[in-house]
Amino acid sequence: MSNENKSIYEFDFNLICEYYSNLERQGPGSPEATLKALGFIDNLTPQSHIADLGCGTGGQTMTLAQNTPGEITGLDLFPDFIKIFNRKAERDKLSNKVRGIVGSMDNLPFENESLDLIWSEGAIYNIGYERGLNEWKKFLKTGGYIAVSEVSWFTDERPQEINDFWMEHYSEIDTIPNKVAQMQKAGYIPTAIFILPETCWTDHFYAPQAKVQEEFLKKHAGNKSAENYVGFERYEMNLYYRYKEYYGYVFYIGKKR
Repeated sequence: MSNENKSIYEFDFNLICEYYSNLERQGPGSPEATLKALGFIDNLTPQSHIADLGCGTGGQTMTLAQNTPGEITGLDLFPDFIKIFNRKAERDKLSNKVRGIVGSMDNLPFENESLDLIWSEGAIYNIGYERGLNEWKKFLKTGGYIAVSEVSWFTDERPQEINDFWMEHYSEIDTIPNKVAQMQKAGYIPTAIFILPETCWTDHFYAPQAKVQEEFLKKHAGNKSAENYVGFERYEMNLYYRYKEYYGYVFYIGKKR
C-alpha cells in the first residue's frame, strides 16, 4: 500500500504525536484567524468558562487567552500535547486562567450548561462535525457560542483525485451550505462563517513542517514507519497546492438557541 492510499489512522500514534509536538500548530490556522473568529463572540466576561477541545499543544489557546476574559480549559487526548500546552501557559504567564487536561471529546468532563464558549480549531473531525455539534451542545449555556474550523468543499464538483483522498480520510467533508444547515439543525443560530486564508495552510502549517521533517527523519533514520508518515504528510501538502481552489478550512460560529 502506498503512502498516498494510507489513512492517517494506520500510522503509529506515538510517531504522529512526536511529529506534531514539534509544531506550533497541529492544523491549518493562524493567530489572525483565531482573533477574527473571536470577534464574533460577544458574551464573554471574567466569569466565563471556555473549553478548547482538541487543543493540541495550545497554539490557538494562548492567543485566545491573551485576548479574552474568563478561564480556559484545553482538552486533548495526547498527554504529551498537554504537557507542552501547560508549559506554554506557564511561559506566557497565563497559568492563572488557562489549564490543559487530558481527556476525550466523546466524554467531556464538564457540567451541563456550564460553558460560555466551545472552541475547536481543526479538531472536531476526530468525533465528526455533526456529532460534535449535537453532543457538545448540552455543555453550553443558552446563548453560548461554538466556534469550530472544519475542512469543507468550496465547489459542488471537484477532480477525482482530491475527492477520493478526502472521502477516504474524512467522509464527512461537505460543502459550506450543507455544513451551515447541519449547524442550524443541531440547534444553533449560525452567526458567522468565513474561509481561512491560504496562508493558514502555507505559512502557518506546511512551511514549519519542512525543518521538523528533516529532524524527524534524521532521528528515525532507517525507520520505515517514520519515513512513510513523512511521505504521507508531503503527499497531503502537494495535494493542497494542486487543488486548493476546491477545498480548505472554514470557521463556523454558532450561538445556542
